[in-house]
Amino acid sequence: MTGGFVAPVAFVDEGLGNSSYLVDLGDRRALVVDPARHPGGYIAEAERRGLEVAYAVETHLHADFVSGARELGALGAALLAPGHAGERFGARCLADGEEVDLGGLTLRAVGTPGHTPEHLAYLLVDGATPVALFSGGSLLVASVARTDLIDPERTEALARSLWRSLRERVLVLPDDLRVYPTHGAGSFCSAPAGAERTTTIGREKRANPLLSAPDEDAFLRQLLGGLGTYPPYFLRLRDLNRAGPQLYGPGEALLPALRPQDLRRLLGAGAWVVDARDVDAYARGHVPGSVSIALRPQFATWLGWVVPFGAAVVLVADDADDVAELVRQARNIGYDQLLGVLAGGVDGWGSAGYDLGTIPLRPVEQAFGPVLDVRQRGEYDAGHVRGAHNVELGSLTAAEAPPGPVAVMCGHGERAMTAASLLARGGRQDVTVLVGGPDEWARHQGPLEIGS
Repeated sequence: MTGGFVAPVAFVDEGLGNSSYLVDLGDRRALVVDPARHPGGYIAEAERRGLEVAYAVETHLHADFVSGARELGALGAALLAPGHAGERFGARCLADGEEVDLGGLTLRAVGTPGHTPEHLAYLLVDGATPVALFSGGSLLVASVARTDLIDPERTEALARSLWRSLRERVLVLPDDLRVYPTHGAGSFCSAPAGAERTTTIGREKRANPLLSAPDEDAFLRQLLGGLGTYPPYFLRLRDLNRAGPQLYGPGEALLPALRPQDLRRLLGAGAWVVDARDVDAYARGHVPGSVSIALRPQFATWLGWVVPFGAAVVLVADDADDVAELVRQARNIGYDQLLGVLAGGVDGWGSAGYDLGTIPLRPVEQAFGPVLDVRQRGEYDAGHVRGAHNVELGSLTAAEAPPGPVAVMCGHGERAMTAASLLARGGRQDVTVLVGGPDEWARHQGPLEIGS
């Protein structure tokens, strides 16, 4: 079957930076590797190709998204997972070297601890010929996955395990073998990587900067020196995935419409109101106390970074069609306490007689006074407005913002508005959002500062 092997269909979550794969097994059955929570896309694609999803395979317990394996299992797929993961919902637990007969193909578990202690990669074999490696969070495109998501005291030991896994189990495979990683560009599970999603063993041997380290200690220094911060929900999802998340099925979610007076009561009870409209709309008028997180591929990441895990959430959106996407992204990271959506949107809130909040916008080249840059530290170090104060959005509190009137900036404006809304929620009334980023400022005002 080697000559007829069909490349897997990739499902890319651009916001979380992850890929999952639908594999045609050649006998009208399919296998899905590291599925995201919502199973609808896999089922639809399989049906389009005349296939039935027969297997859902996990490479490791994920920290950055809720697994959809249990959802596929409820629809009839057999579940395969690492034996040391301790999953509690009926998965067949595989050990290093164990094989699963898929009909014309064989799936072989390859023990690759490092990114996580239980990690398995999966080698797909046709007869005696390897045809694909699903590397999960071990070997990535021009990178490897980080090892600091389990326990700070285990970070170095896991990094050393990853070095050995790569050298002894992965890089010994044929150079022309195609590699399909789970984590990629945009994933906080990944050490910095490029935009490509798949690779080959030979290409990584030649071009992966982390694999060019001369020895284990050098690899360790290079890997751990390039790690930034990550969202706090990462500390919750491994346990959630181990226990098995709540099932929703393949249909689109419907949220109840909440009257303005209901929303006001929920706000008073501690609910978070998340406004997913664009920056301009939020600036013109919003529910006071709401947090701006514009709908885009990165919505879930910032939801999980600034809204406490497990908090009750009400959504504000202009377009009803956006709500299904907001729910999908929220549930992908385990934010299941979605109480509803504001009926009539912000116009409905105003029509009910309630006040609206506003936040002024200003072009970035017109910045004056203290500037608060809320980008990640690596972005800030690469070039920032002269004298700008840096606090990453994920760790921003009112106490960390400069005193007096402050202008908030990021790369474009979305994160800056999230930051401004958090400051306003905390009582600050002297915040302006700068629209545009450092490059736009530099075109008008001169060179950027580099470094901390």
